Amino acid sequence: MPAKRVLVIDDEKNLCTVIKACLENIGRWQVLIALSGGEGLTLAETEHPDAILLDVMMPDIDGMALFHKLQANLATHKIPVILLTAKVQSVDLNEFSQLGVAGVISKPFDPLRLSELVAKTLGW
Repeated sequence: MPAKRVLVIDDEKNLCTVIKACLENIGRWQVLIALSGGEGLTLAETEHPDAILLDVMMPDIDGMALFHKLQANLATHKIPVILLTAKVQSVDLNEFSQLGVAGVISKPFDPLRLSELVAKTLGW
């Protein structure tokens, strides 16, 4: 069985490096990185990852707007999306759960447990 492929969309380059290392070394998954929402949308359409980790707050297009674009696109609407966010107030979490995202992982997170959290959220 081929390794799962995860697309990480986050504008923080250093954080992406940490996430990639954790998911590849601990989870044994292939990781694609997009440092902007536009790049993430293009990679999601062309690479068809098994899941997307999506930052909520980004400068070019925020995570919520990008999530709606992914859901409206026939090529990407079935890809499960996990939000990565520092916005973990109960009102934010309620809003996220209404959207139909696969889950939410709060920042900061324990890098050593990240692949476990992703796997548990997605039932892998």
